Formats: sequence, structure tokens, C-alpha cells
Amino acid sequence: MPDNGGIIGVSDHGGWAVLVTVARDGTLLDRRRVELVDESLPSIPHHHECQLLPVDEAVALVERVRVSAEKHAVLALDAVTSVVPSILGVALRSCPQLPPTIAERIKDYRARNVADWVMYRRALASAAEARGWPIYWYDAKTVLDSATRALRATNFDAHFLQTGREIGPPWNKDHRLAMAAAVVTAALSQ
Repeated sequence: MPDNGGIIGVSDHGGWAVLVTVARDGTLLDRRRVELVDESLPSIPHHHECQLLPVDEAVALVERVRVSAEKHAVLALDAVTSVVPSILGVALRSCPQLPPTIAERIKDYRARNVADWVMYRRALASAAEARGWPIYWYDAKTVLDSATRALRATNFDAHFLQTGREIGPPWNKDHRLAMAAAVVTAALSQ
């Protein structure tokens, strides 16, 4: 493993994420799928379960999921540092603005459709910041083109596919997005 550390790129979903860690030159150091919520809790409460509950119960449910997400985010980053001890930063998908309270997010149609994803991103960001790691926010729509430029390559996908051939499955679109974000962030952090 290179001694200059690694950048973690994240492709998040409702209750889980793919983390891809690369060295500054784009070399893969680690990849993993992590759970971000306890099995006993819903993974997208704003969007689904809270729509069926009275507001006070819905807010309490989101709080339980948030606490679980924060715990799991710490565990996920612990797992990465067991393989890559020196982390230089974390790349997370940009978060849209949301209403300030949980109750408002539950009631607002647009907000409840993204609030769960934002909750998981913020949990990962908090866990990283607690370790003193910088957070880099990326735009999923532009990160692949930016990764191509960061690698000074003709096409990021060629680098991604070659890495996939070397390491084998799983190696999918989530790994692609997370790796691209990590590559771009590695170039920015030099």
C-alpha cells in the first residue's frame, strides 16, 4: 500500500453504501459495502414509514434511525481504517437543502424523497469529521468526467474496468461512482 494514504469515495443508498478507497494515483486500496442502519429499523423512514404515523411518532422513529446511522457510520470507517490506516478525506454526494426540522421534512414531498439519503451522508460526514478527516462534496452528474480529467486519461471507464478485471466482482455502478469521487478528491487534495 502506498504510504501517502487514501481517499474514501462513497456511493450511498437507503441504509447502505459502497465505500471505495483509492491512493492519490487512483490505485484501489479497499472496497466494501457497509450497512448504515440496524436491521430492526426501517432504512427510508422519512419516505415510507413516517407517512403512516402520527407526527410525534414519526419524528421519534427518524431520530432512532439517525442514531443508528451515526453508530454504523463510525463502524464503517473503523473497518476501512483497519485496512487503510491513513485516510486523507472522504468524498460524499452533495446534499440538497432541506427544511430544518424532521416534522417539516416528513410533510414536504420533495424533502421526504431525499431526507433519508441526506441523513446517511451526514452520518458518514460526522464520523469522518470526528476523526479530523476533510469532507469533499461531489456532484454525481459531473464526477465521472472530472475523474477522467483527474487521471489524465482518455476515459475513466477504462481505468475502472481494468481495476475490475484485476480484482473481480463485485464491481458495479456503485463502485464506479464511489471510485470516481475518490479519484477526483485525491487529485484535489494534492
